[in-house]
Amino acid sequence: MLLEFLYAKIHRATVTDANLNYVGSITIDAEILEKANIFEGQKVDILNINNGERFQTYIIAGERGKKDFCLNGAAARKAQIGDKIIICSYAHMTLEESKTFKPVIVHLNDCNEIL
Repeated sequence: MLLEFLYAKIHRATVTDANLNYVGSITIDAEILEKANIFEGQKVDILNINNGERFQTYIIAGERGKKDFCLNGAAARKAQIGDKIIICSYAHMTLEESKTFKPVIVHLNDCNEIL
């Protein structure tokens, strides 16, 4: 049997933009995605620390080095610029696999720089 476990997390990212007129998703700096082992097109949960919103969307890779976290489309209604968010991805694995698996966790400072 496969169960769903945390695969990777980007912790305390600061929302830099919200674009209501874009078709869905969250745009994240490609460099941060690489460090977190999260991939373009991958489904993620977004947890808004400021207002408690929790929602799902998918990733678009943004420009490397810009430190952008932009909520697009309907997701733009779930957070404001400056809000702190957590991005979580998950993987299906057996209970045995989960005992040795360690998720990647990337902590960011207020400027979206990796700590």
